Amino acid sequence: MIRSSASLQPASFVNTDAVTRTRSSVRSAGHPAFRPVRAAAGTVVRLPSVPLQVSASSPRQLGTASPRQLNAPQRLVYVGTGSPRQLSPSQQGSTSTWTVKAVVTIRRKRHPSPSERLTEQVDTLSDAAGQKVLLQLVSTDVDPRTGTGRRSSRVAVRDWSEKASIVADKVQYTAEFKLSNWFGLPGAITIVNNHQNELFVETIALQGLPIGSIYFSCYTWVQSKFQDPQERVFFTNQPYLPSETPQGLKDLREQSKASFRGNGKGTRKSWESIYDYDVYNDIGNPDKGEEFSRPIIGGNGELPYPRRCRTGRLPTKADGNAESVLEMGQNYYVPRDESFQERKQETFIGKTLKGVVHQLLPSLGKSLKEGHEDFDSFQEIDRLYEEGIKLRNFEGENEVLRAMKMGEVTKKMQETLNNASNLLQYAQPDILSKDRFAWLRDDEFGRQMLAGANPVQIQRLQEFPPKSALDPAVFGDPLSALKPDHLAGRLEGLSVEDAIEQGKLFLLDYHDAFLPFVSHVNALEGRKMYASRTILFHTRSGSLVPLAIELSLPGQKRVFTPGLDASSYWLWQLAKAHVSSNDAGFHQLVNHWLRSHAVVEPYVLATKRQLSSMHPLFAFLQPHFRYTLEINASARQLLINADGVIENCFTPGPFALQMSSAAYSSMWRFDQESLPADLVKRGMAVEDASQPNGIKLVIEDYPYASDGLLMWDAIKTWVDEYVSLYYKDAKSVEEDFELQAWWEEIRTVGHADKKDEAWWPNLKTPENLKGVLTTIVWVVSGFHAAVNFGQYAYGGYVPNRPCITRRLIPEEGTEAYQEFLQNPEKFFMSTLPNQLQATTTMSVVDTLSSHSPDEEYLGERAQTNWTKDGDAKDAFKRFSLQMGAIEHMIAHRNHDPSLRNRNGAGVIPYELLCPSSRPGRTARGVPNSVSI
Repeated sequence: MIRSSASLQPASFVNTDAVTRTRSSVRSAGHPAFRPVRAAAGTVVRLPSVPLQVSASSPRQLGTASPRQLNAPQRLVYVGTGSPRQLSPSQQGSTSTWTVKAVVTIRRKRHPSPSERLTEQVDTLSDAAGQKVLLQLVSTDVDPRTGTGRRSSRVAVRDWSEKASIVADKVQYTAEFKLSNWFGLPGAITIVNNHQNELFVETIALQGLPIGSIYFSCYTWVQSKFQDPQERVFFTNQPYLPSETPQGLKDLREQSKASFRGNGKGTRKSWESIYDYDVYNDIGNPDKGEEFSRPIIGGNGELPYPRRCRTGRLPTKADGNAESVLEMGQNYYVPRDESFQERKQETFIGKTLKGVVHQLLPSLGKSLKEGHEDFDSFQEIDRLYEEGIKLRNFEGENEVLRAMKMGEVTKKMQETLNNASNLLQYAQPDILSKDRFAWLRDDEFGRQMLAGANPVQIQRLQEFPPKSALDPAVFGDPLSALKPDHLAGRLEGLSVEDAIEQGKLFLLDYHDAFLPFVSHVNALEGRKMYASRTILFHTRSGSLVPLAIELSLPGQKRVFTPGLDASSYWLWQLAKAHVSSNDAGFHQLVNHWLRSHAVVEPYVLATKRQLSSMHPLFAFLQPHFRYTLEINASARQLLINADGVIENCFTPGPFALQMSSAAYSSMWRFDQESLPADLVKRGMAVEDASQPNGIKLVIEDYPYASDGLLMWDAIKTWVDEYVSLYYKDAKSVEEDFELQAWWEEIRTVGHADKKDEAWWPNLKTPENLKGVLTTIVWVVSGFHAAVNFGQYAYGGYVPNRPCITRRLIPEEGTEAYQEFLQNPEKFFMSTLPNQLQATTTMSVVDTLSSHSPDEEYLGERAQTNWTKDGDAKDAFKRFSLQMGAIEHMIAHRNHDPSLRNRNGAGVIPYELLCPSSRPGRTARGVPNSVSI
């Protein structure tokens, strides 16, 4: 099996200060006094007897040649400045060789384990004894003897023993090749790791070639030959469409892609980089008990779902179709190059999320009141931020808290996690920062539908009363119980029909999504929910205010309106709490997990399996898939699993993934995931050819949409410019067999349960491709940021966004109603999450709302020279500058007093789509990828 860089970041140049700063030189082994011929700047000299044609005055000028030019048979000739003259016959002789130096940058582990440290010492000794890391160059030209690319001799990486004592994150090593002048242009390099430890190879730079330096971007783990005996192959950062692949690299291109594809068999090992598909058969844990069994999600008509990365773990004992669950401390498999780098590992999954789930949450359960009782009052909730929680019976005591390093994720945690007393104090959520009572106001309730944690669900009301699409034979009358009388007198003089006609009425609709599950959930102990519909009105002042809430149970519908007396006021607050709980659950399971995590996983898998790292779209897409498989695997293990955080703390409970599957079945369509299409579908925008993006917002002060359209347009422009560099017409798209296989696999394998849908875009023209790529980039960057990084800002205060509701609203004449009348605040508290559920959710969403120190934001690439194509790099620079301009524009909007949904007394500015952020929980920042 030949391994390639297909799972890596796109190729990048090594900075000149990272390698020896010497001008590219040529030495002839047979002619020590040889000096290369020189030519006028920009001149290309073609000599039939010399193997490589190279241009001109700058090493970078090679990057301006088209792949077709580079694909032609080439001969190695140095062309510099000055008058052109031919080489002497002796200089053109077949015995001439070039000395080429390879500079290999190795990233060392920051915190190797004791066994790894011992193995490092063994590797140092064995390297000195000849057991070295070996490199071999592969030419773009074909060797007539083998029919494949010419290969150099294997050479050893030098200086390993001498540099063993260097203390640094990165160390550079060298190797020297002797290349015949007939070798041709190096197009690939192979690595065989004869050490016992894996190596993280960042880049390899070839110096001493007549054309200047050639760069190989690796950014991958190279395993020991004792685990993986096959060589690893990396290509230069010169992109090639499949039809333009140099003859000498064609076999490697195909073999390297194939090496990453699984065959649906075997248990994957942690050091492997194999990409394959599977259904969600690892959510349940039937070996723990029958109550922890869960149905398989995906692969059947009843519960359709996107596919996940296959791990191949052994089946459970109780159910041969269910994949076994690993114990605490063990990680679910992800391909090695998809796992978090050490800095991310230290500050997130290794120490924080797993620490929260496996260590902190059990301690919270022991430390809170017996039975995890209700909060007694609002003041008791406030004490979470002012006084904190004294953790009792904490296994491991201070050592575990220290190991979790929660402060590395959020500064507040660092300041308030008192190791001496095991005190956990929560940071004050943003919703309380400017107005402690803002959450009680109806206008704030409406504002959060446009600028809160879940601003992607509100829709314009287009018929009244609303009508259900559920089967009336099963779920009863499809018409809502909402009547014009419920809205009368609060439409600023308009009738319901006029308000609808003028686009003034809006709907937050969770009726059909929740009603099929209501009876099942309400039969569970300690949780009660409704299926809700909320009508909102857009006032002349610009506020969006709720007018009426319909809460449904099977066969029963109740309507609530804003109260005019004490009792109706509290009933209205209870109704809003149930709507907020519906919103929180649907947000987490559908708009967040499904739409920006689960549906993206097939894009990642297909890219690794079908696009060579030589493909220009691989270089384009790679930053947008960084860490996605790892965070999704962690979610399956810790969050969406049976008895996990979502099931314990959100109202749908054990039916959570079934609800998500139902939403995938009924509402998810790739063609409607673009921002303009989504806004038009929800009636929040209308088509308008006069607008830059072809649509006009119905509510101009819709922060998510207005900021999102700025970002959408910038992404679209960047995609247009990049795709146009490589695809000039429909033929170039249709004949790119890697591209077609990629899209085919996404549709028919990754989203196999929807493969026959007619709405999938065709991939026949550059315009089709631009639309597909723009949608993917938007979903993994702007959309995910908008629904993820505001979770703690709004959900960190339980009354504002209760993750679970535990009591139905009492009806007059009942004992519960009398309890409500006697103490409405206490009844309200008994409806909200209990202390354990609330603090658990707060701890988790605090982590999920945070940025890692190694985050890469939209418009940034850690590998600055990620391609040899100068035009592509120029286009990216323009895109990066546009991100800066968007940030300034958003800041200006947040200071505009006319925009009441982002400015005003007690109003939180909308910054979730500001491209940049510092590390930690900031409620802003748009990473390139779904990395948390």
